[in-house]
Amino acid sequence: MSEQYQTRLNGLVQYLKERQVDMAIVNSPKNVFYYTGFNSEPYERFMALVIDLRNETNYLFVPALDQEDAEKSSYVKRIIPISDESNPYKVLKDTIGEGVTSIGLETKNVSLFQQEQLNYFFSSFSYQNVGEFISGQRMRKSPEECKKVQNAVLVIEKVLSEGIKNFKKGMTELELTAEFEYLMRKFGAEGPAFPTTVLSGAKSSLPHGSPDGKNINNGEFLLIDMGVIVDGYCSDITRTFVIGEETVEQRRIFEIVREATSEGVIAAKAGVLAGSVDIAARNVIKANGYGQYYNNRVGHGLGMEVHEEPSIHEKNELTLEPGFLFTIEPGIYIPGFGGVRIEENIYIGEDGEAKVLTTFPTELIRLG
Repeated sequence: MSEQYQTRLNGLVQYLKERQVDMAIVNSPKNVFYYTGFNSEPYERFMALVIDLRNETNYLFVPALDQEDAEKSSYVKRIIPISDESNPYKVLKDTIGEGVTSIGLETKNVSLFQQEQLNYFFSSFSYQNVGEFISGQRMRKSPEECKKVQNAVLVIEKVLSEGIKNFKKGMTELELTAEFEYLMRKFGAEGPAFPTTVLSGAKSSLPHGSPDGKNINNGEFLLIDMGVIVDGYCSDITRTFVIGEETVEQRRIFEIVREATSEGVIAAKAGVLAGSVDIAARNVIKANGYGQYYNNRVGHGLGMEVHEEPSIHEKNELTLEPGFLFTIEPGIYIPGFGGVRIEENIYIGEDGEAKVLTTFPTELIRLG
């Protein structure tokens, strides 16, 4: 693992040197994890990997309460603890010293307050955005990273398989959500990768709806979208079920989405544009007359975070490469009626072919 962190750091340092950056501040928690192996959510406290290019020194600034954990798990060994009563930007300045004229920042992750603090302690500096380069590094997953996502997929599929056995007609969405989240912990996950989505009936037409006290009733679609974090990596799977017997229209919509997912998977390979995967899936839905009921992208990158690069939307002209790992999850969402989404997790292997990491059946399964 240490070689992996050094390789990642070397790539970033080379990029910074080419752009004549004096110092870089990486303060997104997952990016800190990517380069150091220290995985923590600091909440309102300051945490950052700081690379001083002038003397080729790397520092990990952490809240004092995380010092012991950081010393055990971080590849970067210069740990600078910051107590709650200290101003972290003063600690940063005292550590780095004078003469910084160019700072690399993750501009998407810097608040106005943080910018004001940097301006106060480091006067007259220019900044460059390093976030896009980091996203590009993280987008290309190693086979070892793929194995970690695969493990997270195996756990969530086990959760789904066992959880639906506990389903009883009339139980609420929240009750079924609780079953799933209990099983996540039972089967070894660190927790859900995102808020578990359990939606039934007309609510299943809400792509980002939330479970509540609604009863899950006969004749309804049941859309389940969930994932787990295992060893710092995420899975993300969606399957749609029907309670009791489906109607002809429900079966038709389900099979259209199933075909769309399959066509998206078939289109995914190295050398094609990311947008072509979206278009392949979307065209199935359009051709069957439901285009107006599908208005979001077909997928997103997956790894240390459940949403990362690349964004798989129809206008993305990024060329897919070995190492890309992403979801394919088309859907049809009809207000007042319900929705269907079927989601696979895909890895572009070193041979350029797509490997489907998800194995849970995509056929329509009746519950209850």
